[in-house]
Amino acid sequence: MTSSSLLLIIGGVVLVQLAIYLGFAYWGHWRSYLALRRRGDDGAFEPASATDTPAAAPVWQGGRPFRVARKVIENAKGTVCSFYLVPEDGRPLPPYRPGQFLTFNLDIPSAEGANAQVIRCYTLSDAPAKDAYRISVKREADGTSSNYLHNHIGVGDVLQVRAPSGHFHLDDGQDPVVLIGGGIGITPMLSMLNWALANQPKREIWLFYGVRNGTEAIMLAHLEEMAAKHPNFHLRICYSAPMADDMNGQAIRIRGRVDITLLRVQLPLKPFHFYICGPSAMLESLVPDLEDWGVPPAHIYFEAFGPASVKRRQVSLEDAPATPDGEEVLITFARSEKQILWKPNAGSLLDFAEANGISVNSGCRAGGCGTCQTAIKAGEVTYRQAPDYDPEPGTCLMCVCA
Repeated sequence: MTSSSLLLIIGGVVLVQLAIYLGFAYWGHWRSYLALRRRGDDGAFEPASATDTPAAAPVWQGGRPFRVARKVIENAKGTVCSFYLVPEDGRPLPPYRPGQFLTFNLDIPSAEGANAQVIRCYTLSDAPAKDAYRISVKREADGTSSNYLHNHIGVGDVLQVRAPSGHFHLDDGQDPVVLIGGGIGITPMLSMLNWALANQPKREIWLFYGVRNGTEAIMLAHLEEMAAKHPNFHLRICYSAPMADDMNGQAIRIRGRVDITLLRVQLPLKPFHFYICGPSAMLESLVPDLEDWGVPPAHIYFEAFGPASVKRRQVSLEDAPATPDGEEVLITFARSEKQILWKPNAGSLLDFAEANGISVNSGCRAGGCGTCQTAIKAGEVTYRQAPDYDPEPGTCLMCVCA
């Protein structure tokens, strides 16, 4: 027998053994498939194991009573207070997307003696939990609801709360992100940051926190601890009017405002997604500047506290609101008896009304609370985004329609 013949015999034996092995493997998979198919046809599936993810708690409708479990002053100036809320019924809380808000139905005593029903929205300022929510409220000098919460709501008091909602929230992808919070606009960033560090520790995160000085800043110790613990988290505290002991030599503390010049110096060239929340002036300058820098509009997400008119410099046709051939429309505001010509670039009906001196009750300005719900006497509206709050027939939410 020649060596070549021997090699052929050995190769043939190996092929036969391989064929037998594959045949048995295929037969095993086929039997498993048939067993699963029979169980599926009979409707008899195996119960979920203890390691399977449990079903999320259902989102509730309308108000739900929550008790204040803790009340914590968060800054040296005493202007920001966190309220830790637990459900009175003790049932688990549904998860929410980091960055969303709660809507409160507040029963506030008025100067005339009668109680006034006030609806306000406050951003959740921590990562989702099953047993408690946290909001952090800044006291405003003329803020009816914020002063009521600070002065009259204490541990043990009960508030009526609607389920979390809002379109401004962190995505669950792995793209690097830049979080920018101005003043109390840090609250949704805290929620996004805490969630991401717990669930996506390898994700690159930059946080720019703009505040006047250290007496107004909140949760600095927590932010600095997280920055020291997580190498992928880069923190920058920006003081526009720092006090003597604010600039302690740390590289994370910067004198100045959060603007495009600072971002271009600090950030590496990467496809970041930007999340911004702050006062109108910040958004009105920063959003267009980011677009001019080359950031795609689809990578810029923002939310303002207070009226804001952000002019997007690059708007795709898909994102632009539908208007009747771009025509101007004469709008009549019945209560004020004003007739004003609306143009396609005038923003939402709420922005348009306020710009023309018409006062409209509003809360979230994002289609979540229903405070700006207004009757439509004639004509039609177009929603720029689907509202979370379901308006009554014959009405619209002025904050998200045109």
